[in-house]
Amino acid sequence: MIVRVWHARAALAPPSAYPRHFIDAVLPELHRIEGFVGATLLRQHRAHDIEYVVETRWTSMDAVRAFAGANIDRAVVGPDAAAMLIDYDQRVQHYEVVYET
Repeated sequence: MIVRVWHARAALAPPSAYPRHFIDAVLPELHRIEGFVGATLLRQHRAHDIEYVVETRWTSMDAVRAFAGANIDRAVVGPDAAAMLIDYDQRVQHYEVVYET
């Protein structure tokens, strides 16, 4: 399994805007892609912003390519999501799951 990791920052208000977008818009699209296994959205409230970490899980790098295209290290961020964020990684990281319980 491959885990794709991406970081972003959003303003403190409204704190539910990006999670709602992720759940309502992003996840349905991901579920339509063969090889998508699941996702985790992490949030950390900080003094001046909110940090989000998105981890998506894929069966293979071919499945990642079906989502991201040939340049798999490029972040896939739609205009609606970009408008909600202060800043976000332009590149993502991929990890091979070695062990999981």
